[in-house]
This record gives sequence, structure tokens and C-alpha cells, in this order.
Amino acid sequence: MRFPCISEVQAYWEALRDGRQVPCRSEVDPRGIERALEYTFVLERIAPGVARFRLAGMHLNSLMGMEVRGMPLTAFFTPKARAEVASILDRVFSAPSTAEMTLTAETGLGRPPMEARLLILPLKSDLGDISRALGCLMAEGALGRAPRRFEIGARSITPIAPGLPSPSRGTVAATGFAEPTLPFRDAAPEPGRSHLRLIVTDK
Repeated sequence: MRFPCISEVQAYWEALRDGRQVPCRSEVDPRGIERALEYTFVLERIAPGVARFRLAGMHLNSLMGMEVRGMPLTAFFTPKARAEVASILDRVFSAPSTAEMTLTAETGLGRPPMEARLLILPLKSDLGDISRALGCLMAEGALGRAPRRFEIGARSITPIAPGLPSPSRGTVAATGFAEPTLPFRDAAPEPGRSHLRLIVTDK
């Protein structure tokens, strides 16, 4: 399967969501997407249509030929594609929605053909607003001369329905070391026995 890390990050985000509209940034654990970390990033929305990298894997640094943390996502795109990227980011954070795009790199001297897939998934910040995003950018082909910038091919923007019930909640029996929960009952005293006992100790 091409771009397997895209599917891995998508599945991880869906598991975190667990029926909610959007999971929280604080819930993201790098160990859950260990095989995809090289291609994974976290965005912070700083203005309408503008999001910068808070964290980014080494694959993204290689594509740009530099550290991308602090840079806007649009730095990976050609000037004519940046307005469309800004529009997609607005929908990801505002609707909210998930976004997936197929990308084609600019070619030229020292820049061979390259295809990529980009996934952007919204997250809540610690304040509860949807201003973070978990993403994955995976490119295939010879790297060539950096920086590599892309144009957008196909795209898919999917609004997230709020409050979808999770089939896993309330239906899974206790497993592993868990013990079944027993109902609490007040123990009635035996007939003829007092509630209190006197204990005498000899000193």
C-alpha cells in the first residue's frame, strides 16, 4: 500500500477521538504512531488560514532542507497553491473537518518528479479551542535539491459530525486484570447480635 503512514496516523486519531468530535492535543502520545513519526507533525493555528509547525518529523526537514519548526505549512507549497491551502486550513479548524490531499512536487534542475500525500486532522488545545492539528506528510521519489514545494492534486475535505456515539463505550466486558464490579449492599446485623462489641485487653 502506498503512503502507509497516512493510514496509520488516521487510525490513531480515530482511536483517540473515540466517538467525540475532536480529541485533545494533550492525548497524543508519540509511542502510538512510532512508525510514522518521521512523517508526522503538529500544527498550531495562529490566524485565519495560517498554521505553523509546532513539531515536525525529519522527513519534513529533509524536504525543506532545514528545520521547519515555526514555519507555516504553506512553505511547502508553490505560491499559486497557498491560497487554496489557507482555505483548507480554515475548514479544518472552523468546521471542523479532516483534510487529505495528493500532492505533486515542482520539477526542474536537480528536482526529479515526486508525489506526496498530506493528511491534516484537527485537535483541541489545552484551552478547549480547536487550534491544533495532527498531520502526516509522506513523499515518494528521489529527494533531489531542497527545498521541494508542492502543488495540490486531488483533495478530500470531510466535516466531522459532532457527538457520534462510540460503539466501544459501555459494551466491552472487563478483561485482563479487571474484576467484575459487585453492587454495594448494607450488611444487616444478625438477629440477636449487637452492632457494637466490647474488646477488653489486659495490661
